[in-house]
Amino acid sequence: MAAKVPDMVGTVDVLLGNLEDAVKAENKEISREGLVKIGQSVDFGPTQFWTRINSLDSPWVLDDLTTLVPAIGDKLDVIMVPKVQGAEDIHYVDRLLAQLEAKAGITKPILIHAILETARGVANVEEICGASPRMQGISLGPADLAADRRMKTTRVGGGHPGYLVRQDAAPLAEGGYDFEGARTIYQQDLWHYTMGRMVDACAMHGIYAYYGPFGDIKDTVACEDQFRNAFLRAASAPGRCTRCRSRSPTRSSRPPSRTSSTPAASSPPWATAPARSCSTARWRTTPR
Repeated sequence: MAAKVPDMVGTVDVLLGNLEDAVKAENKEISREGLVKIGQSVDFGPTQFWTRINSLDSPWVLDDLTTLVPAIGDKLDVIMVPKVQGAEDIHYVDRLLAQLEAKAGITKPILIHAILETARGVANVEEICGASPRMQGISLGPADLAADRRMKTTRVGGGHPGYLVRQDAAPLAEGGYDFEGARTIYQQDLWHYTMGRMVDACAMHGIYAYYGPFGDIKDTVACEDQFRNAFLRAASAPGRCTRCRSRSPTRSSRPPSRTSSTPAASSPPWATAPARSCSTARWRTTPR
């Protein structure tokens, strides 16, 4: 999989090395070493280089940061932090990055992307967005959020047949309505209000809200619907899927370049056109 990375450069917006839930506990160290080798050997050019570190309450996250920043911090554009609970988590990562950057002589600040995966994180989403000028954006993590809330779902990010909207009853010729007649049922979006809060918080602080398909990218119709939904909700569709990995020659608007410590979103991706295809490739050090 690592051998494919150089060929992806320039054909995708972001290449992200996931050190968290894609990697078994016994493979954490070797996966981190592999990511360092990739970062040191590849010229990413116009493609941004991101990594998703382990959660802040894990035994691996400190080694993630103290290894990656000195070794490839000059290559890293964004660090994704999973399961962010509040502003204090961003403050911790911010200060640690500042110390490591100064020690390593890195002049361009590494930005932070938070993943919203807990009920407490949703409750504190406004504070998270404004916790640091390093904040690049927030992604919704529906699977872990559903587990934290004890929600009923049918797939990663998917709905539940019991959470529905029923079509209005048809009017009767003699007056009134046919409440006993057949009516169409639509499955309601479980994430509507959570997404609304996240988008509002991100817009208020000038950072990016991310939302994308969480099913199989081969289901073209469903993925296009979710890309369209993301656009309508003023979010960027990152092309994330769970059952396969795909990339497309079609490029959507890129995340902001880290030329400043304050990632102001003067022209957010939803101000141009809806994303219509998967433009973000991810690789995993071990398959699920």
